[in-house]
Amino acid sequence: MRVQVKLFASYREIVGVRQLAWTLKDGETLGALVDAVVDAYPRLRGHRDTMFLAVNRAYAQPDVALRDGDEVALLPPVSGGLE
Repeated sequence: MRVQVKLFASYREIVGVRQLAWTLKDGETLGALVDAVVDAYPRLRGHRDTMFLAVNRAYAQPDVALRDGDEVALLPPVSGGLE
């Protein structure tokens, strides 16, 4: 199956593209996908534990099973605002 992986902010800068097309075995989980992306782009390794994950525009946990055509977003934590 194929999924689209969208990268935001610092993750986009690290990888060098806004989006990746990724091929997985049927039934793979979101966590397995993230592990594969981090393995392919080792500079993401230090960010693995703080990533926010979304599937089809809804936040998701790593144990979610992915389906062909899903859109996955890898989002860094955001801070800031009013003091």
